[in-house]
Amino acid sequence: MSELNISNFIWNIADDILRDVYVRGKYRDVILPMTVIRRLDAVLEPTKDAVLAMKTQLDKAGVANQHAALCQASGEAFYNTSQFRLRDLTSRARRQQLKADFEAYLDGFSPNVQEVLDKFKFRNQIPTLVEADALGFLLEKFLDPSVNLSPKPVLHADGTVRLPGLDNHSMGTIFEELIRRFNEENNEEAGEHFTPRDVVELMSHLIFMPIADDIQSGTYLVYDGACGTGGMLTVAEETFTRLATEHSKEVSVHLYGQEVNPETFAISKADLILKGEGLEAENMKFGSTLSSDAFPSHEFDFMLSNPPYGKSWKTDLERMGGKKDIRDPRFLIEHGGDPEFSLITRSSDGQMVFLANMLSKMKTASPLGSRIAEVHNGSSLFTGDAGSGESNVRRWVIENDWLEAIVALPLNIFYNTGIATYIWVLSNRKAEHRRGKVQLIDATSWFRPLRKNLGKKNCELGPDDLRRITDAFMQGREDETSKIFPNAAFGYWKATIERPLRLKVELSDVALRRFRKSCADVGEADLARAVEAVAEHAGAGPHLDFNRLAEQVEAAAAGLGIRMTAKRQKLLMSALGVKAAEAAPVIRKVTKPKPGADIDHDALHGSYRTSIDGKPVVVEYEPDSDLRDTEQVPFLEDGGIEAFVRREVLPHAPDAWIDASKTVIGYEISFTRHFYKPQPLRSLDQIEADIRALERQAEGLLEDVLIGGRGA
Repeated sequence: MSELNISNFIWNIADDILRDVYVRGKYRDVILPMTVIRRLDAVLEPTKDAVLAMKTQLDKAGVANQHAALCQASGEAFYNTSQFRLRDLTSRARRQQLKADFEAYLDGFSPNVQEVLDKFKFRNQIPTLVEADALGFLLEKFLDPSVNLSPKPVLHADGTVRLPGLDNHSMGTIFEELIRRFNEENNEEAGEHFTPRDVVELMSHLIFMPIADDIQSGTYLVYDGACGTGGMLTVAEETFTRLATEHSKEVSVHLYGQEVNPETFAISKADLILKGEGLEAENMKFGSTLSSDAFPSHEFDFMLSNPPYGKSWKTDLERMGGKKDIRDPRFLIEHGGDPEFSLITRSSDGQMVFLANMLSKMKTASPLGSRIAEVHNGSSLFTGDAGSGESNVRRWVIENDWLEAIVALPLNIFYNTGIATYIWVLSNRKAEHRRGKVQLIDATSWFRPLRKNLGKKNCELGPDDLRRITDAFMQGREDETSKIFPNAAFGYWKATIERPLRLKVELSDVALRRFRKSCADVGEADLARAVEAVAEHAGAGPHLDFNRLAEQVEAAAAGLGIRMTAKRQKLLMSALGVKAAEAAPVIRKVTKPKPGADIDHDALHGSYRTSIDGKPVVVEYEPDSDLRDTEQVPFLEDGGIEAFVRREVLPHAPDAWIDASKTVIGYEISFTRHFYKPQPLRSLDQIEADIRALERQAEGLLEDVLIGGRGA
């Protein structure tokens, strides 16, 4: 029986036995763990007696740590010490006896298998199966003599093979096929932990093909921080091993993954166990990659991932101390002269934090360094203002020259979303011809349609599409679908543009009454007296030079024994001044030159040369927060921020200046800007033809109404 036939047989067990017990979406809760159990039982059957004998011997000797010895006895990375084989349980006539013995059988498995069963929550299904009298039938179906899940062949009486044995690879293929079918059946959930194989194959090509000729015999580590069911890791292993073989190299690949969803973690670990990779299965860890990193000191050769996007990571952030108190060295680094450069994004979307986690695990001492492929949605390209966590991640990546390429995938390529998705390709050992550059590839039109939709997925990357995308990446050519830019093309300065605060002052009775109340509210009645004194000789106004009026108030206050503190100056400005475009700018600071020295000024940055009382000075004006603006200036702007402001700002606001202390660096990547194809405008003849057609249609409708009215 072929692998496909066996998977079909197991698939049909669900319909035969579970139809009246579970809703269809819950079949997987029973079928997947039972497939694991039956395979492990078949693998362990030849050494069952040896394991039981070793168990007895170890117990008598009082040995506490028995795991290694029992694994040696079983010849595998797992074992079962119960007195039962699975087929022993089919003779149980009473439901409760079957339940007790089956649970005892499950309890006999080694800790690594127990973890799989616990995460599957399979024991929770046993009462339901027993109550429906379905457990016995389920065991009988999985022990059907027409299906062989054992690695050893089933023989005829004459010694010829009746059913061939099922090697670990074939068993893994069957299990992955079941996973795929269940994920498609529950397509509303599939995309959360199941990346389509065609996308995974493309990711593998993008990280392995550029270094195929440089592969050396040795050991390589592959990591996925959001491994789901583990499919991305296994495809990566297959691809890399095949490439190494084609280049006559012998490689040993070790897989590492972490997954926060219990069931998908169980699937990933079980998949490796079923493939005979029990030791590799120990590298699959359960828990949150963000708040509970299982591999804090590891570095990996290759990393692939499809992290959750648009999904909150607020709980993880709180576990790490919150945005202000987080001290995780993966997300708080030194960069650009900032010892606490933050890579912490909005709590509503953690996909870029997963990327930062991967970047923290790059190898720095090996010739090939590390290569990364990670799937993101469009928000990772541009979301986040300059200085935000998202922008800082992009800045960190690009300024370190790690980003090789971004590939835009076709829409509706995933199971549970039709939005735009992108593969980021990164390396800390860029080839010479890629250094200082980033390639953008628009592969949105390279696909073949599916005959039947799988959830939202209505297309796939066929072999020709995979080859075309890989070739565009490898060749680094530029055309309408592939463009190459210098790193600086994605950077910009967010410059703050200030304009002076201009205040006029009214000293009318109404204005003074209002000012007295404001002063009384903050315990500054003396200041109101000083202002009233000025009003007596200066008049009601309006006074358009706040600076001159402030000097008069200060003089009047001194005469009353009142010192003009900064607090009183601020109160005078906020409670008495009224913004007016025709008023003189409010001076914040005056600098007098030293005798014989030239006056250092820079009007573009807010230092203006003027004269006060006939003496040359340099003044800085109080900025008006209501007129404050920001400009996004590209790094590639000729002359930088200053040239941009002279050209784009000063002609419209001559009194504006740049506050350099507030300039922030940002990075964003706009696919739309670089690949947008405007639709040509219709000709006047086409527009006129449409109008004429609408007129004829309207005339016909009117005629129908009139004729119908006469008939009535």
